Amino acid sequence: MLELRLVRGDVLKKVLEAIKDLVNDANFDCSSTGFSLQAMDSSHVALVSLLLRSDGFEHYRCDRNISMGMNLANMAKMLKCAGNDDIVTLKADDGSDSVTFMFESPTQDKIADFEMKLMDIDSEHLGIPEQEYQAFVRMPSTEFARICKDLSTIGDIVEISVTKEGVKFSTRGDIGTANIICRQNTTVDKPEDATTIEMEEPVRLNFALRYMNSFAKATPLSNQVTISLSEDLPIVIEYKVAEMGYIRFYLAPKLEEEEADAIVNKPQADSKPKADKKPKLEHQPEVQVKPEILVKPEVEGLVDSKLQVETRDEVVEVMDEE
Repeated sequence: MLELRLVRGDVLKKVLEAIKDLVNDANFDCSSTGFSLQAMDSSHVALVSLLLRSDGFEHYRCDRNISMGMNLANMAKMLKCAGNDDIVTLKADDGSDSVTFMFESPTQDKIADFEMKLMDIDSEHLGIPEQEYQAFVRMPSTEFARICKDLSTIGDIVEISVTKEGVKFSTRGDIGTANIICRQNTTVDKPEDATTIEMEEPVRLNFALRYMNSFAKATPLSNQVTISLSEDLPIVIEYKVAEMGYIRFYLAPKLEEEEADAIVNKPQADSKPKADKKPKLEHQPEVQVKPEILVKPEVEGLVDSKLQVETRDEVVEVMDEE
């Protein structure tokens, strides 16, 4: 038997709105410790990790570990039927092929329940090892969302670099370039407006902006976002969920444009001289008689050039006579 009662039903609604466009189908794992999800996007580029601890629910009952496969778009439709102030309860019997969502108004004068079919989803639980990151940036989530939105109007890739001066977001596109620098600022009236940077060594990495904008849909969940960066490791974008858990997004860095261009252009540069020489040998018959000249003792370059000129003249004269 599974029964979860969440007083702040809007939290679950915001969680689904944040991930439903990134993940289509996923398994929600329920255990004695909490309600969790781990899934990759359809392109297998980004990873989503969600945890809602059991102590954050008003009532939490999970007799045994259970995995419930759901279509997140359909689940979001169900939750849209709940008011922002409604109490949300999830129920599922052992061995059942459906889950029930119950919505109660704060005054208990309205109760609605919706039943949704569960899915059989084959997915492996990916172990996420603990990593030591070289830089951490904590900043207002609304500011991060705005930066990603603004930069996406200029380019497709964002370069995030963390130095002693601050964190810099840069992009370039057909219409130009853009650079936004956020410096550390802890002297603010509200803690949620502060920007803090912890850095062991400078970091500079590139990421796809379309994924960054997708991650930023979790902005309503938390006033602050934490960005963890390290060379050759996926970036981690973390939003706290109502002091009861978190939602984390993982995204691998992209290859720098300059390195990519060098890799693409290098083979072409090496192959061009070879490709140019072959057609010249094939299409210039007079060059084929050069071995007779090369066999002779060393001749000055002027003599060679005269011979070639005379040969060309003779060819021209013959052609004229014909």
